[in-house]
Amino acid sequence: MVGRLERRGWVRRTPDPTDGRYTLAVLTEQGWAKVVETAPGHVAEVRRLAFDPLTRARQRQLREIGRRIGRAVDPDAPCPGDRFG
Repeated sequence: MVGRLERRGWVRRTPDPTDGRYTLAVLTEQGWAKVVETAPGHVAEVRRLAFDPLTRARQRQLREIGRRIGRAVDPDAPCPGDRFG
């Protein structure tokens, strides 16, 4: 997959500066432009498939599940969803 992205000019490979055993795939400027270009359609499709079919109650449950996972991953990070109540 990374090879295909690299051939399209969207990523470049670089050695991990902290551990030379690893290689990092880094977005290029062209790759970031592709992300920006495709993001609105991606968001709309995710919303249509994953969120629109849910009732309000299920959406609240999903939000709480996401918060719990986020707190488990990084307890000190602010929760972006908190601004929505």
